[in-house]
Amino acid sequence: MPPQNDFLSARFGLDGQRALLTGSSQGIGYALALGLARAGAAVVLNGRNAAKLHTARAALLDACPSAQVDTLCFDVTDHDAVRKAVDAYELETGSIDILVNNAGMQHRTPLEDFPADRFEMLMQTNVSSVFNVGQAVARYMIGRGKGRIINICSVQTALARPGIAPYTATKGAVANLTKGMATDWAKHGLQCNAIAPGYFETPLNAALVADPEFTAWLEKRTPAGRWGKVDELVGACVFLSSGAASFVNGHVLFVDGGISVSL
Repeated sequence: MPPQNDFLSARFGLDGQRALLTGSSQGIGYALALGLARAGAAVVLNGRNAAKLHTARAALLDACPSAQVDTLCFDVTDHDAVRKAVDAYELETGSIDILVNNAGMQHRTPLEDFPADRFEMLMQTNVSSVFNVGQAVARYMIGRGKGRIINICSVQTALARPGIAPYTATKGAVANLTKGMATDWAKHGLQCNAIAPGYFETPLNAALVADPEFTAWLEKRTPAGRWGKVDELVGACVFLSSGAASFVNGHVLFVDGGISVSL
């Protein structure tokens, strides 16, 4: 029997793999990129702002000097731009073995007053982006007969709160799109799954983190009694990216401190 560390490395290690993470210049995307790099994967950071990507790359290399880190600047809501960027990267640099669709946005307004343009922007950023990048990358994964796609959902995939109904709708759509990806692409050797974070301390939640009343509510509502830390999402991402998840498909893994299972 091989030593335990060899077994774990063989099942969970990501050496020789390359992961593209959308929206990874900060927050959850950056934390997942750092986690995958520490697990042995080469990582490709994505965002619309080249300067922020450069800063994120420098920070990641400072935290993990052995990492191989590229940047790929494109707008995930632009289908043609996504296709061109992915095509060029696959042709000129190498294969994308793991895709983490993390790019997303939030807008909080009572539904009766919700601006139509913000609704459309939410749909484009949170849902269309998953289709755009997922399709562009999957075409190559299908040709190779293998690949991992991980879509970032939310606890709002299953639950709702006042003022964010459109966001809730987008995350429900991402969960069902994940199931559709698995249904269409599992036969080609792809594993398509999702992670649904609960409430984490991120730039997207900065206003809520700074609100003592909301934090007190959250601590009472969540069985774990606290906000999540972004590095607590890394284990789920490494698992779904690895050979250990070779028969996991169409699954939404909640990482939420128990908030989605408790009244």
